[in-house]
Amino acid sequence: MKPAFANMLAFAAAALAASGAVSAQTALKMGYALAAAPNSHYGVGAQTFAEEVARRTQGRFRIEQYPNSQLGGEREMIESVQLGTLDLVVTSSGPVPGFVPETGIVDIPFLFRDSAHARAVLDGPIGQELLAKFPAKNLIALAWGEQGFRHLTNNKHPVNAPADMKGLKLRTMENPVHITAFRTLGAAPTPMAWPEVITGLQQGTIDGQENPISVITSAKLNQMQKYLTLTRHVYSPALFMMSPKLWNGLSGADKKAFQEAAKLGAAAMRKYVDDVEKKGVDDLKALGMQVVMSIDTAKFQAVLAPAYADYAKRYGQANIDRIRNYK
Repeated sequence: MKPAFANMLAFAAAALAASGAVSAQTALKMGYALAAAPNSHYGVGAQTFAEEVARRTQGRFRIEQYPNSQLGGEREMIESVQLGTLDLVVTSSGPVPGFVPETGIVDIPFLFRDSAHARAVLDGPIGQELLAKFPAKNLIALAWGEQGFRHLTNNKHPVNAPADMKGLKLRTMENPVHITAFRTLGAAPTPMAWPEVITGLQQGTIDGQENPISVITSAKLNQMQKYLTLTRHVYSPALFMMSPKLWNGLSGADKKAFQEAAKLGAAAMRKYVDDVEKKGVDDLKALGMQVVMSIDTAKFQAVLAPAYADYAKRYGQANIDRIRNYK
């Protein structure tokens, strides 16, 4: 090849690359757990995130989604993100205290007044301070997503009061705050990764579980559970998390793009949750579930007094009050 012609080709390739006509595309793997199809709250958040990443990086990054626990349970996927063998995960907060203990504070029962209060806390200084603790644990947390307030389902009997909790074998997340709460209420909490839950309910090795309406509907738990009590006992956030191995290789502009995309993914999750909370309970009733619409929260809080004392020792009463009183 003549030098002049080679120079012309090189110049043309450089011009095309500069114009965006030629660019390398990096495929990234993102997993999420639960029986979460692409049209679930997880799927809606992940799809929005993927679209926004592609748009904000001019298509240089393509997010491949792996729903329905294809890549393992939440704890396994978080570990993979730590190791850099998985690029991204959308996860509930359930197993996260096992990696970043300080995050367990948001799982304290009856801590948040409503969704607006929870979102304000997580989007404000308190939530951002918690996200800043992740890099020290070899994780990058991009944004807080959402599942909604958690409710109780079971196959034994309606739960109207704390006494009705006694002896119920309940699947809980692998989360010490939740386990302490249910044990204090007299239930028999059984930590279990989500992929095992459906089988456990079908075989009767557990009586029930607790999750937001968004999960109860998407996982079709009405097919395995007879009673639903709208306890609203814990607000359940989600998290968009990234491997530090990937994060550290990004430019400043790309880091901003991923963070902004995660925030928009979180907003999409929240909208989904708001919509399903409005109609999900009516749908579950129509499908045959017996629903207890409300409980006397004060009675449950009274029984939980020993658990609250434990949480105060673990997280600091001042930190709990800061969240409880945030406006």
